[in-house]
Amino acid sequence: MTTATRRSARTDDPYTPTHADVLESEAVHILREVAGEFERPVILFSGGKDSIVMLHLALKAFAPAPVPFALLHVDTGHNFPEVLEYRDRAVAAHGLRLHVASVQDYIDRGVLKERPDGTRNPLQTLPLTETIQSERFDAVLGGGRRDEEKARAKERVFSLRDRFSQWDPRRQRPELWQLYNGRHAPGEHVRVFPLSDWTELDVWQYIAREGIELPEIYFAHEREVFRRSGMWLPVGAWGDPKDGETVERRRVRYRTVGDMSCTGAVDSDAVTLDQVIAEITASRLTERGATRADDKLSEASMEDRKREGYF
Repeated sequence: MTTATRRSARTDDPYTPTHADVLESEAVHILREVAGEFERPVILFSGGKDSIVMLHLALKAFAPAPVPFALLHVDTGHNFPEVLEYRDRAVAAHGLRLHVASVQDYIDRGVLKERPDGTRNPLQTLPLTETIQSERFDAVLGGGRRDEEKARAKERVFSLRDRFSQWDPRRQRPELWQLYNGRHAPGEHVRVFPLSDWTELDVWQYIAREGIELPEIYFAHEREVFRRSGMWLPVGAWGDPKDGETVERRRVRYRTVGDMSCTGAVDSDAVTLDQVIAEITASRLTERGATRADDKLSEASMEDRKREGYF
């Protein structure tokens, strides 16, 4: 049965996998492949919804055994406090090992410099790639999805990176019949994307089905924000509004989370999962297109970061 057939199958048939069942099975298969093929895998875990779903899948994939992966977070220093709190609670609850690569440490040492716009997301590449090398991680699992952005749509599930963590499209391998090739030379590693075939709506419907807890900023709440480049940015330690930017208190929520300086909120009254799902179903903008300023720096901003080694 093809994926398309499964998607259209009757959900009231107990013997026919639902669309969510198929996506979960595919992701669990990928996670188990990583565990079998690599010596030092790590999950990129920010406390955002995609990495939360990936951790949930890993817990299911290896239960009752512990998750055989460490976690890695590239901390910009401008992350949302609610998300960091969730990250630390999840690590403690499941007895996981967390590596934190701090952008602020690199700035303090003079290795990186603050950008004029205050955005630190583009500064994450060096801390990430150096941590991968120093910890000798040979597989790095990320929550990237092909529906998010055109550069991500090109990505394989197993994406080979050279010893400088750079992506070369000519070295990517075919993945026919869900057969994944993790072969790599010393110093190289593979980025792995178990949620490649998921959409934003798939993620939220799976969260609702599984009853997964999320940071509260994913639901509507009151927050002080100001308008910049068509987005509601939060007031915070990363920087103050510029001349002409007025702070307002609005009812908003976040579709995606990252550095506060480039992650915009959306006006919303959605306080339940069903209400969030209804909003996303009606939306005509992708989550990154609507709320991530770092993807608007240029037409090829994500492509450039991928070639440099971040994505």
